[in-house]
Amino acid sequence: MKQLDNWILKQAYLVPNRIAVDDGKTQLTFAKLKQEVIKLSGQLKTADVLEGQRVAIMTSNSLSGYLLALAILGSNRSIVWINWRLSDEEITRQLKDSNPSMCLVEDKLWRDSFQKGFMKFSSLMRVPAANYQLVSEFHDEDVASIMYTSGTTGRPKGVMQTFGNHFASAVSSSLNLGLSAEDEWLCAVPIFHISGFSIMMRGLIYGMTIRLVSHFQPENIDQILTTEPISTVSVVPYMLKKLLTLRAQHDVPYNSNFRCMLLGGGPIDHQTLKLCQKYRIPVVQSYGMTETCSQIVALNYEDAERRIGSVGKPLFLTQLKLGENQEILIKTPALTKGYLNRSNALESKKTSDGWYKTGDIGHLDNDGFLYVDGRIDDMIIFAVRIFSQMKSSRSILQEKKLMK
Repeated sequence: MKQLDNWILKQAYLVPNRIAVDDGKTQLTFAKLKQEVIKLSGQLKTADVLEGQRVAIMTSNSLSGYLLALAILGSNRSIVWINWRLSDEEITRQLKDSNPSMCLVEDKLWRDSFQKGFMKFSSLMRVPAANYQLVSEFHDEDVASIMYTSGTTGRPKGVMQTFGNHFASAVSSSLNLGLSAEDEWLCAVPIFHISGFSIMMRGLIYGMTIRLVSHFQPENIDQILTTEPISTVSVVPYMLKKLLTLRAQHDVPYNSNFRCMLLGGGPIDHQTLKLCQKYRIPVVQSYGMTETCSQIVALNYEDAERRIGSVGKPLFLTQLKLGENQEILIKTPALTKGYLNRSNALESKKTSDGWYKTGDIGHLDNDGFLYVDGRIDDMIIFAVRIFSQMKSSRSILQEKKLMK
C-alpha cells in the first residue's frame, strides 16, 4: 500500500490563494476550501455520519454537494454516489447493497419517501461542528468512491474506485491533454457520474480551478465559454450538438484560453466534426468507463478528420489489445479494485493473464487507432435472433414441403 498526500491539505499548503472552485456566485481558494471541508467534517462527526466506512450522497452540481463530498473523502470515508434521477426502488436497492451510515440529500432533491437513514443538507448544516482533523494522507488502495454501473448486463454493480485509481487516471489525462494548474475546467456533467467526479478529483490533484455549474443549460455554457477563462470542458454528443447550434448564431468566439472540448459517450459523426472545425472547437474524443475512472483512450483534434469514427489511442499507463471475438481488452492502474459485495466479479471479467474484458467489441486500424463497434452482449443477442429467424424459416419451408 502506497501513501498519497491528502490533496485537499496539500494544495492548501502549496497554493493557498489559488481559486479551487467557482460556482459563478462564490469562489473558494484552496485555503478557504480546506477550512470549509474541516468544518463540514466536524459536523459529520457530530451527526454520527462518520460511524461507518461509507457515506452516500445525492446532490446536483452544487457547491454544498461538492464540499460535502470532499469532507467525506477528507474524513477517510468512501463516497457512495447516488444518481438522483433513480426511482425510490433503485435507490433503496443501492443503499441496501452499499450500507452507508447515512445518505445525505440536497434539499431540493428531497422526497417524502426518504425517512430513516436520510438527512437533508440543511439539517446537517445546523449541527455544531466537533473538533475534527482531516486525515493527513490517503492510501492508494483505499476506496475513495463507489459508483453503480448502468446495469446493461444485469443489475447495477457498485464499482469501487480507489485513490490510486483516481490518481492514475488524472496522471494519464494530464499527460494526454497537457493539463496544468493554470487550466480551468468547466464541469457541466453530473458529479455523481465518473465524468463529473473525475473533474473534481483532477482539480485537487493538479491544483486547478473547477468552474462548477448546476446543470447543462446550452445558453449559459456558451456564455461561460465565451466570457470566462475556461480552458477545458467535458461534454457528451448531445451537449456538443446543442452548443454547435448556438455557435451558428454567434460571431464571438470562445475565450482565448479555450483549447479542449473533451467528448465522451460515443464517437463523433462527420457532419458534427466539420461544424467543430468550422467554429474552431478543438474536440478530443475519448473512450472510458466507470471501471477505469473515466477515459483511457483519446483521439486528438489533429487526427479527428483523418480518423472519423475512431476514439483514438490508449493514454499513457494504459495497455490495449483485442481478444476473442474482437473484444477490447485493457490493463491500466486506473482499473477498479473490484465490485462491492461481489468478491469474484472482477476476476471473472479478466483473462487468465490479467487483461480486463471491457464487454465492448472493436477493431484497430493499421496505425493502432481504436474503433468501438458495439457491445459484445448486443452482438450475441443479434446472433441469437438471426439464428432463431433462420431456424424458423427452415421450419416454415419444411412445413410447406410436407403440405405439397
